Amino acid sequence: MDTKRIESLVYQLLEALGENPNREGLVETPKRVAQMMEEMFEGIQYTNADIADMFGKTFDVDTNQMVIVKDITCFSHCEHHMALMYDMNISIGYIPRGRVIGLSKMPRIAEMCCKRLQLQEKIGEDIAEVISIATGTDDVIVHITSSHSCV
Repeated sequence: MDTKRIESLVYQLLEALGENPNREGLVETPKRVAQMMEEMFEGIQYTNADIADMFGKTFDVDTNQMVIVKDITCFSHCEHHMALMYDMNISIGYIPRGRVIGLSKMPRIAEMCCKRLQLQEKIGEDIAEVISIATGTDDVIVHITSSHSCV
């Protein structure tokens, strides 16, 4: 991610909005925004396979009972308006086929998939794909509800 360019563009945006980017309260704003964007959009640099590799350490199990993690809280940004999708509540379930991932990995996978410019439907698809790659099962379900700033 080109944080120096983002800083420059934020400076220009402040000017275009009619603000003075050199006033005391805004002097560090371009740098702070660039750092925030680097963190918020970290997932852009990773494919779903990369995320599965990062968080997909599995364990052998002898069960076919569904594994579910509910009420994962995340946020993302709509790719159409870059507006916030907030109060995002994600539930993930899958039926293991001999392998499971640690329960703590499921929220991390969801969070990384959300750190992209996204559509809510695509976030669910991406999370399901990552879980499928990591666990080797196609029996995955993702349920998402959220509020959207752009609606």
